[in-house]
Amino acid sequence: MTDTLKTDLMEINLGPQHPSTHGVFQMAVQLDGETIVSLKPVLGYLHRNHEQICEDVSYIGCFPYTDRLDYFCAMTNNLGLAVAIEQLGGIEVPERAQYLRVILAELTRLVNHTSVTGFLLNDMGAFGTPLLYAFREREKILDLFEMASGSRMMCNYIRPGGVREDVPEGFLDRVRGITAAYPRFLDEMETLLTENEIIRQRTQGVGVLPRELAVSASVTGPMLRASGVDYDLRKVDGYAAYPRMRFKVPLGLAGDVYDRYYVRVLEMRESLKILEQALKEIPASGPALSAKGQQIGRSPRTFRPPKGDAYGRIESPKGELGFYLVSDGSPQPYRYHVRAPSFINLTVLEDMCRGQKVADAIIILGSVDIVMGEVDR
Repeated sequence: MTDTLKTDLMEINLGPQHPSTHGVFQMAVQLDGETIVSLKPVLGYLHRNHEQICEDVSYIGCFPYTDRLDYFCAMTNNLGLAVAIEQLGGIEVPERAQYLRVILAELTRLVNHTSVTGFLLNDMGAFGTPLLYAFREREKILDLFEMASGSRMMCNYIRPGGVREDVPEGFLDRVRGITAAYPRFLDEMETLLTENEIIRQRTQGVGVLPRELAVSASVTGPMLRASGVDYDLRKVDGYAAYPRMRFKVPLGLAGDVYDRYYVRVLEMRESLKILEQALKEIPASGPALSAKGQQIGRSPRTFRPPKGDAYGRIESPKGELGFYLVSDGSPQPYRYHVRAPSFINLTVLEDMCRGQKVADAIIILGSVDIVMGEVDR
């Protein structure tokens, strides 16, 4: 008879200053050997008082702060707040602006999903090349954002009632060029990654998120759909010009790291289909900002929505991004709250990591796709 070797649990901290934590984020982990027994996220290192600041500025003054939430996705951050303000103030959006919003949102989805795929491969140990290829494609779209808004990342472009100003001449032609060329990049990426035996062994069956847990934890976005739940706000709410777009909602089966990778790849292909339709159907002329939107832009302090509340939400690249606003009739929100998908999706991290190896925690976190600016606010 052999004695069973019993050892004490080992406690380690990953972060807060660690490249694997995708920002200033800490994981307090208990290990039995290399097996994770518990994992506690430690947040708050990047708290910037976002919500309270926005309760002391005008509604338009909040937009530059939304750029700093998910700094990969400034355009969709702007869009989420604009939808909430439009509901609160009864503001209409011109047809051309609706299409521009769809184009900018889907370009943002390409930026996000391309980047997170590069980061995930980096977390697996494929240092350099996949991330650099991803950033090469990202740069082309950031050039477009700069062309439209004057800034590559902090765009501050979408406004209640439309967009700040119409896109410049040649913008849509450049979008067409990128949309036509992007499938080749995706094909090359999939050739290297999707059927790669090492990647499959490293990711399949790792960090499984069961369908029931995903729903009960209010997980949204690609994480939810990778667990097999057909839920996409572009279909459910049909905001902007999305009701006119024909696209599929990709779903996973196992809800593991591999499914979360592959759902994002399929979503990029659907984004290209949406872009092709939007570029074909967008009106050649017409206002990009409604008359009320122009008035708000000229005199932000004169915009005093009636007393009441509104919740505007969109399908951001990371999931449901929502803004809850309460108006007391003054020029600034009485209450301003952000429903941040990075924060909500992070709450199931321990459930996905428990029983996995410590090295798996790194790629599981990478597959969640968080930005700490949105988590901490």
